[in-house]
Amino acid sequence: MKRLLPRSLAGQMALLIAIALFAAQALNFGIAIRDRAQYRLAQATRPAVTRIVDALERERSNGRALAPDRGRVRRVAANPIAPALERRSEVAEELRGQLTEAGIPFARIDTGIRMTSPDENRDRRRPGSVIVIAIEQPGHGWLTVNAPWSRPDRRLIAALIFQTLILYVIILLPVMWIVRRISKPLRSLAGAARDFRPGDDAAPLEERGPSDVRAVVAAYNAMSLRVNAMLDEKDRMLGAIGHDLRTPLAALRVRIESVEDDDDRNRMADTIDEMNRTLDDILSLARLGRPSEPPTDVDLSALIDAVVDDFRELDHPVEFEESPRLKMHLRPSLMRRAVRNLIENAVKYGGGAQVRLLPGDRNVAIEVADRGPGIPADKLAAVFAPFTRLETSRNRETGGIGLGLALARAIVQDAGGDIRLANRDGGGLTATITLPR
Repeated sequence: MKRLLPRSLAGQMALLIAIALFAAQALNFGIAIRDRAQYRLAQATRPAVTRIVDALERERSNGRALAPDRGRVRRVAANPIAPALERRSEVAEELRGQLTEAGIPFARIDTGIRMTSPDENRDRRRPGSVIVIAIEQPGHGWLTVNAPWSRPDRRLIAALIFQTLILYVIILLPVMWIVRRISKPLRSLAGAARDFRPGDDAAPLEERGPSDVRAVVAAYNAMSLRVNAMLDEKDRMLGAIGHDLRTPLAALRVRIESVEDDDDRNRMADTIDEMNRTLDDILSLARLGRPSEPPTDVDLSALIDAVVDDFRELDHPVEFEESPRLKMHLRPSLMRRAVRNLIENAVKYGGGAQVRLLPGDRNVAIEVADRGPGIPADKLAAVFAPFTRLETSRNRETGGIGLGLALARAIVQDAGGDIRLANRDGGGLTATITLPR
């Protein structure tokens, strides 16, 4: 049921107004039908009672019974209404009340509707009907009289339906147009919020529409300025942190040259390099919302091949299946880093990596597979959290600080894609980057 309801503001307002108009017209229709029924009931009973009262007065004044076959009101011995005729209980009930008020004694009242003959029908184009009224008077037989009886008028129903359609055209269509104009600033606001990218320097939205809509647009414009100001401040703070940390690390690198023991000096140098890489990862992850590198058209196959060549030069067993050139619009340095992080994990935990590029109609997949121990199924989602490591030792050889996958996923999501991990049959793990074409 919810799928059938409109989701837009204009659609919901139009539906609400349409329901209100329908309810009002249904009420109007009910009142019209009730008034029509009351008029038909009065048209059938009041003249009939008047004629009966007049006939009874003539009967008393003349001292003779009413003729059984002459005049509008007749007196007959038996009920003249055939059993097959349609009865109208509401007419009988109304007659009881009026006859009681008129002081006319009666025992039973029967009614029946019959079709008129061509001689009786004034409008020969349409078949007519009359209601036959029979009133039993104890010891005096039955009084009978005919009264007009109109069938339900289809023209009235057609007129009400036509009136409803006219109301929909006159009221609903202009209201829909007005509501769409009112909701247009909200659609613009939704698009701006959806496309908001920090640092894009997009122009503020025009404040238009009703006062409450203008207030929402103004609040969004102010919020976007505050967000950009906070991110600018964050970038300045990160730049200062990076400078303040790299300076003492560079000084330490110079000082360890005076260490005479080669093993100690190499371990110190490795520690400083690891601290520099960790600092780079942290700053890159923190700055990812506002990357300084603009998107460009690159050959994704050549980009992956260059990353694989870097690992091959270090004698790591990394394989890459040949693939055709594939032009993509992305940030090459960041995407290179995401692919490198996945291959590093495969080499570190699986001893090697098999890389494939799989173009599709709508998406492009980059698969990095290994034959390592894999990841428990309940931890596949948790490993993407920053600073999460399944290997809990402090040994740098068995893992970093848990930022590689988090950084890779953030880079890919910034490009509109995602990363999925899955254990391989026979052991190992497959990391798949999916990017929109």
